[in-house]
Amino acid sequence: MEGILERGTATIRYVDGGGSGRPVVFTHGAGMDAASFAAQAEAVQDAGFRSIHWDLRAHGASTLAAGARFTARDALDDLGALIDELRLESPILVGHSLGGNLSQAFVRAHPLRASGLIAVGTTWNTGPLSRGERIGLRMAAPMLRLIPSSKLAGLMADASAMTPEAVESIRATFARMPKSVFIDVWRATASFVGPDPEYRSPVPVGLVVGAEDRTGNIRKAMQAWAGAEGVRLHAIPGAGHVVMADAPNATSAAIIGILREWDAAAR
Repeated sequence: MEGILERGTATIRYVDGGGSGRPVVFTHGAGMDAASFAAQAEAVQDAGFRSIHWDLRAHGASTLAAGARFTARDALDDLGALIDELRLESPILVGHSLGGNLSQAFVRAHPLRASGLIAVGTTWNTGPLSRGERIGLRMAAPMLRLIPSSKLAGLMADASAMTPEAVESIRATFARMPKSVFIDVWRATASFVGPDPEYRSPVPVGLVVGAEDRTGNIRKAMQAWAGAEGVRLHAIPGAGHVVMADAPNATSAAIIGILREWDAAAR
């Protein structure tokens, strides 16, 4: 079932697989849309869960009102509103890149409103940062401003995937977002990152990354995150940052494996 959630300064489009299975909410990355998780949402639904995937405001078929800007706070509130709208009881949150940062922040702010977190190609919000990583995080938005709008989508796509088909699909998706909006989205993404060495997730954590992901510090951070939480990092061979596009079947299998492991542990 496809639905629309009215949010004042935005309309949020979502797809709900329905059913009585344990709910799993998929949130995509910056500049992407719900279609990036379509294969995984379908596989998870077929495995007996209730899958929901949605377009963040200003992404895909979701809108942003004229004059409004994308903020981390609004995106967090949208996720909470979607959970309320669909009356989801303690869903598992699956997020890629920005979607993973958002899901981490939601779990931290509302630990009783989710029952699990699966981060896919996402930096560790509260993990340690080197001096160089701090500088890189701070300088990313100004550097993005220097890239011509006509080249931004292609450069981002080339850095995001390994297979030609995935690169072209991602390029077309990125090209639909105005550069000014993407910079706001990037700022929101960066705002979720803040070291807190003592923090540990209050819900089970699953981690998936493309073995060839070279975006920022993601692969390194996820390795450290896995060690801190005492969980396995599922590295998908031959896949880059948008691991779902490079290796959809392997990514689906990793996510379903984590979900089934948690179900077995709960019995």
